Amino acid sequence: MLYGAMKVSVGGPLKMIFRPWVEGLENVPAEGPAILASNHLSFSDSFFLPAVLDRKVTFIAKAEYFTTPGVKGRLTAAFFKGVGQLPVDRSGARGAGEAAIRSGMDVLERGELFGIYPEGTRSPDGRLYRGKPGGLARVALATGAPVIPVAMIDTEKIQPPGQVMPKIMRPGIRIGRPLDFSRYHGMEHDRFVLRAVTDEVMYEIMKLSGQEYVDIYATAAKRQIAEAAKADKEAEKAARAALAQAERDQAKKEKSERTES
Repeated sequence: MLYGAMKVSVGGPLKMIFRPWVEGLENVPAEGPAILASNHLSFSDSFFLPAVLDRKVTFIAKAEYFTTPGVKGRLTAAFFKGVGQLPVDRSGARGAGEAAIRSGMDVLERGELFGIYPEGTRSPDGRLYRGKPGGLARVALATGAPVIPVAMIDTEKIQPPGQVMPKIMRPGIRIGRPLDFSRYHGMEHDRFVLRAVTDEVMYEIMKLSGQEYVDIYATAAKRQIAEAAKADKEAEKAARAALAQAERDQAKKEKSERTES
């Protein structure tokens, strides 16, 4: 009931204001379990995709959205629950992966749609990064549910980091044909199989999205970007300090010359 209310109150205005275009909607089954594996460009991805689907889709979200204290925290938790998000504690990588797998299997066993971002986090620069095999592939092989690749288009341009007001524009959603991995049934603990399944899904997402593919994890890319920004900041600080010292030396020299004269 809460999901339906949220779909009307949130999904309706989203579609009316942003008018997202959709291709391949017929590839989402009218009933039965399926995994929607999507690229991840923006916080809004988890809202635009459910907004265009008739069926409920459940994503996993970091536990902090559900555990923040105070009135604002309770309202945030209620909102995320209402839009079909499940909390997952990401404090430990292994624990987070197991929690995501259990959550996904529970959703699929109920015959529902499970949404997951194989990259594990939002892309830091709009490119498509290497998929993490732990969640997506294991859930797919353990449940036998088809995997439907999804590409979110231009959602990162609606509200880039640091921008308060969203830009009113039309994002896009491309939904590919379901992928069947039944040939790997019972092999969900084989890391080579998990890697192969994940790479096949990421390849389909790349074809749908047109993104440049980067064969490293997005989390590693974010660390590199943060380290580069820190190095640039330190270099800028050092340059300012050197300039200030040069100005002091010059002033001291000029003062000495005036004294001698």
